[in-house]
Amino acid sequence: MARPLRQARFRRPPGSTEIFLVRHGESEPAVPGEPFPLVDGHGDPALASEGREQAERVADRLTGQGVDAIYVTTLRRTVETAAPLAARLGLEPRVEADLREVFLGEWEGGAFRHHVAEGHPAARRMLAEERWDAVPGGEDTAAFRTRVRTGLERVVTAHPDQRVVVVSHGGVIGELVRHAVDSSRPFAFVGADNGSITHLVVAGDRWVVRRFNDTAHLAEGFDLDPDPSLPEGDQSPSA
Repeated sequence: MARPLRQARFRRPPGSTEIFLVRHGESEPAVPGEPFPLVDGHGDPALASEGREQAERVADRLTGQGVDAIYVTTLRRTVETAAPLAARLGLEPRVEADLREVFLGEWEGGAFRHHVAEGHPAARRMLAEERWDAVPGGEDTAAFRTRVRTGLERVVTAHPDQRVVVVSHGGVIGELVRHAVDSSRPFAFVGADNGSITHLVVAGDRWVVRRFNDTAHLAEGFDLDPDPSLPEGDQSPSA
């Protein structure tokens, strides 16, 4: 007689890699007339005080989770976000440049935030058409997709049967989840909060989304309502 079987829980497939995608903490405000410094053309603000607190809470959440490696991008907001966790685990973060944020062309250095907030026609077109390259000089959509997928695949190849933290950016996380679920909506997952955790399991061509935008470790958690004090544009995807 066949024995009763409990409902099976998900198990990481042999040889696969678990990825904790962390969006960097909140970065410094964009001040008109004071552009952020650039690194390889990308705006490179530091973390705001709120972002540093979020980084500590990420470390609280992920310490003890069996993390084998930490990756950051070339931009310091990811390095600063990873620092508390790296210190607690005694791990030296590795740099994966291809997981840096989408290039915003003429709107780098903080101009993107201002143009979105003011409802610039190109910003409205970007949102309506779900294309980063609607921004003047912005990165080509196909090139961006190839870049970030290639970057994550390098991480996966280097860490079979391991857990890895990748501190990256909102646009990148949105694209990786979109790819995982094969969505036709480019901006369907562009909305991860600062300091949030998105959990993927990658086994070759099989990408499994275990969690998206987990904010349980953050003080304010997840706010279902946008801040009514902000202009409509500030509720949109933010790089």
